[in-house]
This record gives sequence, C-alpha cells and structure tokens, in this order.
Amino acid sequence: MKTTILLMMLMCFFFLAQGQISPGKIYNLLIGTYTSPDKSKGIYVYAFNSETGEFSYKAEAAGINNPSYLAVSQDRKHVYSVSEMGDGKGTISSFAFDSTSGKLVFINSVGSGGDGPCYVSVDKKNKYVFVGNYDGGSVSAIPIKANGSLGSDLQFIQHQGSSLNKSNQDKPHVHAAVLSEDNRFLFVPDLGTDKVNIYQVDVTKTKPLTPAEPASVSVKAGSGPRHFTFHPSGKFAYLIQEMMGIVTAFDYKDGKLNEKQSVTAPSAGFTGKIDAADIHVSPDGKFLYGSLRGDINELVIYSIDDSGKLAYAGRQSVLGKIPRNFAIDPTGNFLLVGNQNSDEIIIFRRDQKTGLLTSTGKKISIGAPVCLQFVGVN
Repeated sequence: MKTTILLMMLMCFFFLAQGQISPGKIYNLLIGTYTSPDKSKGIYVYAFNSETGEFSYKAEAAGINNPSYLAVSQDRKHVYSVSEMGDGKGTISSFAFDSTSGKLVFINSVGSGGDGPCYVSVDKKNKYVFVGNYDGGSVSAIPIKANGSLGSDLQFIQHQGSSLNKSNQDKPHVHAAVLSEDNRFLFVPDLGTDKVNIYQVDVTKTKPLTPAEPASVSVKAGSGPRHFTFHPSGKFAYLIQEMMGIVTAFDYKDGKLNEKQSVTAPSAGFTGKIDAADIHVSPDGKFLYGSLRGDINELVIYSIDDSGKLAYAGRQSVLGKIPRNFAIDPTGNFLLVGNQNSDEIIIFRRDQKTGLLTSTGKKISIGAPVCLQFVGVN
C-alpha cells in the first residue's frame, strides 16, 4: 500500500516537472494574434485550469498572416480565423482542431468577400461562417463544406451610409457579426453608420441572410457601434460603442431589439481618447464587463439586475496597454485580458459575488494578442 502511494506521489511530481498544470477543470484557451511586425507566429493553444488559473502551452498554427479573430465550431472540430493582410484585403481560413491535443491543421483559405475582415462567427449547424469586413463596410456568408473547408460561393452584402464623425464615419465600417442563440438572426454592428443591422438566417439556403423586420436599430450619432453580446437568459443584449464609450442595453425577443438604457463607461470628466473595444457578460448573467483602450486601459464593471439594466460596480486597470479583447472562463472564476500593445495576457480572478477583479500575478507572454476563446476538451 505504501509503495503504491509513493509511486503515485512520484508520478505527480514527474508531471509537474514536465510543465503540466495541476488537476482541475481544464479548458483550451485559443489565442488569435497579429503576426506583423514579427511579434508572433499565428494561433496559439494553451491549457487553462479554471480552478487555479494555471496554464501551459499545447500547440500553435503558424503561416497565416494576422489570424486576429477566431471562431470555433459547435462540435469543436474546426476553427475559423480572420486573416488581416494589412492592405485592406483579407481571407478567412479553416483549420481542423483536435481539442484533446490542441493541434490545429490548416485546411484552406478563401477571400472574405470584402476589404479588411475583422470578425468571424460560425453557425451552430456548421453550415456557414459570417464575416464582418471593417474597411469595406460589408458582411459575408461563406459556406462550409462537409470536411470543414470553406467554399468560394459566398453571399456578399454591402452596407451603405455614414454618420456624424467624418474622420471615422464617412462610410460603413462593420465591426462584428454575432448570431442569436437560436441561430435564427445575425446582428452586425456598423461603426460607420451608428446602426446595428439585423439579418434573418436560414442556413438551408445558398444565400442565408435576408434583412429582418426591422432591418436595423440606430444608436447615438457619433458613438460608433463595435461589439455586441447576449445575456445568458436570451432576454437582453448589450452593445459597446467605440468612439464615445457608451454601453447600451436592449430588451431582446425574436430578432427585435428595444433600447432600454445607455451608460457611459469612462470615468466622469474624462477627456482623453476612449477607444472602447470588447464586451462580455459573466456566465451567471450577473455582471457585464467592457474594455477601454486609448488613454484609459481598463475594464469597467456593471452589475445586471433582473430586468437587464446595468449599475456601475467598479473598474480595473488591465495592467498593460490596449485591451482589445478579453474572455471569462466558462466557470466564471477568471477573466483574461489580451493587452495587444504590451504583448501579454493578464489573468484576473473574479469575485463572483461582487464582480470585482484581482490580479493573480500570472500572465501569458505572447506577441500582440487580439482574440481569446475558451473551448472545452473532449
């Protein structure tokens, strides 16, 4: 008996020495990056322990320029990435993904259909990826073949219009393409027109997108819609607006958004550059977080009441520069911030009662992190 226990202890020490992380609930952490100018190699996969905040390297996929934003298929077998080319053009790439080993194998790339792709999502039936093209102000639906590869016969929709700020809003600038939980609607924030465009989705068709009724909702002129997310209940949705740092809450039902509240994320009296970026709701639906870049470099935190309304709860320095993207692990224990310009991912522990964050002192050093996605391990 003593010999068996001793052997088990020796095995534990061996695995720790090999860089493995302690027992606990383990998730894959996928990281999209900017590879230019020679800061990183591409897409990285780490193991992340949602009980301890420990992490370890698993795999990477090199050879794709600026695989900035990522989407993972419902069955976890494929990963799709934006590839920003730097000249306004860009492609979308498909990878086979082994969620156990973390290995990514390139399948193919196709043109995004528009200029400057910045966002990609995949429908729950793995029939289409939807792409937001920022520079050109358009959205594309690209078919997925049975083997996970991408087809070239896409649907392309060009947005029209402009808004108040002629330096950034002289034309459309699509910044996201977010599917509703039931896979029936696509929500497309357009920074250039101060609208969230809404499309009905039918993945059985060769042109899956048609304008919903109504086809869009407008927000404050000059605010610049950027990222959009749903509450876990499905009853509410939230939009962060890049240029003014406004967060808008909506009631949601069957493809329709009804604005109910808007709050300003920067501190009162702030006069510097805001540059709001990402937005997420905690898994329990009790807190909302938004990232502010520019001259602020912090996360703002709101509590969410039963009606979906927001109340200020606090703010947290991201301990770095340009928090372009962040993610909350599926258990809600940790929040990870990708600081693009300081080349690191900072790991914060979440207080699930207050929503407030505390630095763990842990960070993943990686060049220009842009997108963080947690994925289960099969």
